[in-house]
Amino acid sequence: MQNEELSYAIITPYSMRKSRTGGIVGRLISRTGLDLVGGRMFAPSPELAKRYAETIVTETEPRHRATQELIRDYVLKNFTGTINGERPRVLFLIFRGPDAVEKVHRTVGHIVHERTSGETIRDTYGDYITDDSGKVTYFEPGVLATFDPKAVERDLKLWAEFSDSDGGILDQVIPFPTDAKTEKTLVLIKPDNFKFPNLRPGGVIEVFSRSGLCIIGFKVHRMSVAQAEAFYGPVLSVLESKLGAKSGRENWDSIIEFMAGKKPSECQLEERDIPGSEKSIAIVYQGEDAVRRIRDVLGPTDPAKAPPGSIRKEFGQTIMINAAHASDSAENAKREMAIIQTDENNFKPLIENFYRRQ
Repeated sequence: MQNEELSYAIITPYSMRKSRTGGIVGRLISRTGLDLVGGRMFAPSPELAKRYAETIVTETEPRHRATQELIRDYVLKNFTGTINGERPRVLFLIFRGPDAVEKVHRTVGHIVHERTSGETIRDTYGDYITDDSGKVTYFEPGVLATFDPKAVERDLKLWAEFSDSDGGILDQVIPFPTDAKTEKTLVLIKPDNFKFPNLRPGGVIEVFSRSGLCIIGFKVHRMSVAQAEAFYGPVLSVLESKLGAKSGRENWDSIIEFMAGKKPSECQLEERDIPGSEKSIAIVYQGEDAVRRIRDVLGPTDPAKAPPGSIRKEFGQTIMINAAHASDSAENAKREMAIIQTDENNFKPLIENFYRRQ
């Protein structure tokens, strides 16, 4: 049996601005078959960009070395500074599984101007344009990754080193007019999207991109029973008033089990704060009127009543298994983000613990 590896992919600033995040995430999960175990938003500092760029050029074969030099120059130019007043944002994703480095390699692909097949992520989302003399006139890799296990370890440890100072909730990197009604809101991509590696998580993100909002936070999260009870606490009284005390409580317990993997009645006191078995992705969006715009794209709780094109019509199954959650007010968004600790850095310990065991 092959040993498990970590691998990574960085969604570039241009891919983030063009809302290509969902398509890329979907392909990375579905085509590699790997477990997405971590993710964090970064606004790289000049020091991080410089130190990362210094590791990129390793090939001796002239053609591959020339491409690596393009990537190095791309990082130095595009990972820092500002574009229309906005600092660059990148999404750093960590995958785990057997042969993870090679699986990410095959899915991301190389980038050369002859390839336009769409077979790899870079075929679809990257650009390598040359003039008649062969000089590169435009270059966009779409995704950055490293295809050697030792280099992956080096890069993960580098980004972990900067994960507190340069990563987290990036609510200061995007400029808005002073009179704008700017809000942050929370989306949870629910566990029903992660039963096996598939396109659904990326598809949900892709539909949310219609809101025109910016992703400023990203966390792979496993809710504890205690967190799920706090998160869905306001729902209990609503269910009890609609269904009666006994049936309402049973339905509420099922929601907790769906999100955390265990009913409260089945959970020992010492287990209540342990991360559960079910995986979600927590995403923080920012922009004008963010709460309403996200909920318009999400659709009503019951997928049967959701309009065509909404997330719950496209991906939902039942009132409980309905693909995603979105905060219904700015106040609730703040409460919910505090419960699941969207600003927690679980990226760094994930990397440190994995390599400590090696």
